[in-house]
Amino acid sequence: MLIVNTIAELRQHLSAYKHPAFVPTMGNLHEGHLALVRQAKPLGDVLVVSIFVNRLQFLPHEDFDTYPRTWEADCSKLQDAGCDVLFAPSEQELYPEPQTFLVQPPAELADILEGHFRPGFFVGVCTVVMKLFACVQPRVAVFGQKDYQQLMMIRRMVRQFSLPIAVLGGATLRAPDGLALSSRNNYLSPVDRAEAVQLSQSLNTMAQALRAGALDIAALEQRAMADLTARGWQPDYLVVRRRADLQVPRADEVTPLAQNEDLVLLGAARIGNTRLIDNLEV
Repeated sequence: MLIVNTIAELRQHLSAYKHPAFVPTMGNLHEGHLALVRQAKPLGDVLVVSIFVNRLQFLPHEDFDTYPRTWEADCSKLQDAGCDVLFAPSEQELYPEPQTFLVQPPAELADILEGHFRPGFFVGVCTVVMKLFACVQPRVAVFGQKDYQQLMMIRRMVRQFSLPIAVLGGATLRAPDGLALSSRNNYLSPVDRAEAVQLSQSLNTMAQALRAGALDIAALEQRAMADLTARGWQPDYLVVRRRADLQVPRADEVTPLAQNEDLVLLGAARIGNTRLIDNLEV
């Protein structure tokens, strides 16, 4: 595995290839990331993985400075997973001057759900992904479906800018008890880790209610929020949305015929000091 730290070195190495596959990460890798790497491996003639903790997508009160950096372990895992090139630029390399040109996603998608609770988050995500795409120039890129809204955002950005990149989603990997794998799971205390599975269980309970014929979406969401709050969580949202655009479904879309193909449940909640997100298509 080749490790490169500069854009010039990356471009020089990739000039020998025609179909790079790409997996962008912020490091602190777990099995979910490695599954994306293995998914991407056969899709190109060279596989590039990036590790870059992107300051632009962190709010001032969030965990940029304390976000886990596990460089040696990450390198070992990536080499075992078949990564060909690890691109690990410094902040100065990727942002040599203030990044005043930003990618501004549409408010109807960027200012809801995660964007509502983390203002400016998707500006930071889209800007760094666009910049990484410019560096790697991949033909295919793989992102995790756990970040459902982010995956939708990247796909739309690629389509609207006519980028020659196929954006694929990788299924969410889960611990045996159902907790979605996440780098931020490392923040959980043993007690909070035991409780953390309740987020995915809440989404499953909502899905079961929909399949059983529940039609009052607002009541379903309110009950799920109240149940998590009663267990000591601080939920931001537990919602039913259309898969196509993450908008609230119309009454005629919440039917047994639509449930299996048109809707997605999304949740974000804090347990202790750790904020978790999850989703479930129904």
